[in-house]
Amino acid sequence: MKLLTMRDGFEYKLGVVMEQGVFDVKSAAKHYKKPVPITMEELITSGDGGRKAVENLIERAQKDKADFLFVSEKSIKYGPCITNPEKILCIGLNYRKHAAEAGMAIPAFPVLFSKFNNALAAHQDTIQISSFATKVDYEVELVIVIGKTAKNLSEAEALSAVFGYATGNDLSERSLQFRTGQWLLGKTCDGFAPVGPYIVTADAVPDPDNLHLECRVNGEIRQSSNTRDMIFNCATIVSYISNYMTLKPGDIIFTGTPEGVIIGYPAEKQVWLQPGDEVTASVEGLGEQRIVLV
Repeated sequence: MKLLTMRDGFEYKLGVVMEQGVFDVKSAAKHYKKPVPITMEELITSGDGGRKAVENLIERAQKDKADFLFVSEKSIKYGPCITNPEKILCIGLNYRKHAAEAGMAIPAFPVLFSKFNNALAAHQDTIQISSFATKVDYEVELVIVIGKTAKNLSEAEALSAVFGYATGNDLSERSLQFRTGQWLLGKTCDGFAPVGPYIVTADAVPDPDNLHLECRVNGEIRQSSNTRDMIFNCATIVSYISNYMTLKPGDIIFTGTPEGVIIGYPAEKQVWLQPGDEVTASVEGLGEQRIVLV
């Protein structure tokens, strides 16, 4: 399934991307008087039963030719795919060529840091750059969305806890990131974690460790790589984290970025992101995310 979150005023609701348009689950639930998950979080926490209920509702709407329950994707306003995760976890230096361009050693263990919910943003959002920000950088990333409570998972069972995958951009303010030994300040500014446009369920992503990913700034390709270059693959990341903290449904994990970030350029060639720049991030099969900085 290809899923998205729609903004409806101050409300978020679940959409399912179909050939005839985006299926408005809340409107369909109201029309048919069926108790089904109507937000992304509800769908994730409801497990297989909730997903089956949504699929049955789609089948009924298609059978009834209830076209009014399908809206044009061009007409919607996107929300962050996940709107209130307990945890936003990120992996640093997880691509071999990125570690090389940063002049840093290959890590022996996954490098973890976090963002907070204030950083969440959506496809087509405008991101306000703080007046204190002077070195804003992009980082296209594969995002893992956790689907069930998970603790002490082996690598062999780790991916069974994954609900789906999404395109992410780990926006970073480098002067703040390296002001101290802790990266947090430069990583979780408002809007610095856009996720989406879609979550694609895990059953529709055969191999998350073999996906092309790309980042463009104003149409110019800056990053182009494959998740094959990750030092720690998806199963290793999920297993490792679950050994030290309980993962919860709706938690998201940014899995690291490949080479091509601005901080990896020679100093004389570092041109940081500016207001007016459009940044496009894409991961194979998961959709293209566009944001504009202001």
